[in-house]
Amino acid sequence: MPQFIEKPTQITAAGNKPKVIREYIGRVNSKTVAASVAHMQSPAGWVEPAQRPEFDEYTVVLKGLLRVEHDGGTIDVRAGQAVITSAGERVRYSTPEADGAEYIAVCLPAFSPATVHREE
Repeated sequence: MPQFIEKPTQITAAGNKPKVIREYIGRVNSKTVAASVAHMQSPAGWVEPAQRPEFDEYTVVLKGLLRVEHDGGTIDVRAGQAVITSAGERVRYSTPEADGAEYIAVCLPAFSPATVHREE
């Protein structure tokens, strides 16, 4: 039977500034471990610690610019573009421009604080 998701759960985000994460599908809102789907809104100047997650992440930018730093360089992902990061890859996300960014993130398997492996 299909599982209806009436509304997302707002999750506390890591980083130097408040960021809004609304999880629609995932370990918190739907008790789904296979995948997570979240709507993110990051303010200008937001930066999170680097991480080496145990999940693949598929990100579609809806507004603004999301910067993805990785061991091989930096990728700037703008509205209408997407980026895929692979499990085990060291990445750091930020939103350096004045308008911040809004994006959808899909993680396989679902995002978990225990498997994101953020640097201190």
